[in-house]
Amino acid sequence: MSDRVLVAEGLGKTYPLPKGDLRVFEGLDFELGRGELVAVMGASGVGKTTLLNLLGGLDRPTEGRVLLDGEDIFAGGDRDVAAVRNRKIGFVFQVFHLLPEFTALENVSFPLLIGGMAKREAFARAADLLREVGLEDKIPSRPSQLSGGEQQRVAIARALVGAPRLLLADEPTGNLDWRTGEMVLRLVLDLHEKKGLSSILVTHNEKIARYCDRVYEMAAGAMKRLALPES
Repeated sequence: MSDRVLVAEGLGKTYPLPKGDLRVFEGLDFELGRGELVAVMGASGVGKTTLLNLLGGLDRPTEGRVLLDGEDIFAGGDRDVAAVRNRKIGFVFQVFHLLPEFTALENVSFPLLIGGMAKREAFARAADLLREVGLEDKIPSRPSQLSGGEQQRVAIARALVGAPRLLLADEPTGNLDWRTGEMVLRLVLDLHEKKGLSSILVTHNEKIARYCDRVYEMAAGAMKRLALPES
């Protein structure tokens, strides 16, 4: 079995605009090893989120391909891509994207229910994940009853409830104060290790990037590996 969980080959993305195309990047190659934690840094608008969306199958590339466990995730139609996302990829965003009318338990269970799991089993797994992220007492709470840090922990539980192989986190502490953000970061790092995940973390924060195995900077449509100075 290959040690490469995720491989991007010749990846490019272009958006059509009224006065010409906007090319975000082209010919981009990237690999993520099994169990590896990689940070991607760069200025706002440089394409970090676009890259994450392509690697996670939320958007299709204009050119190139993305291999997850050796299989091209875009080889099939949209329904096939969605099935791969649901089975193998967990997402954590800067904005929590919790459904306000549903409880923490219901929010976490949705990926399993969408995948066809019986409600009782889905709820049991969701409850286990909420306990794992320290929210056992918040299981019946709705998002409006939770702090920002608690909402992000619910979002992390939702990302991991389906036991994904790949975790993609886009500025997961960006909407939190530093103290709360550090607690969330340590939770992500702990779960990455505990669950044997392969993870990519988009961040603008060098302090966060220092926790990662490799660090890349996106600029001018390309990725360059960074060697951060010793703290």
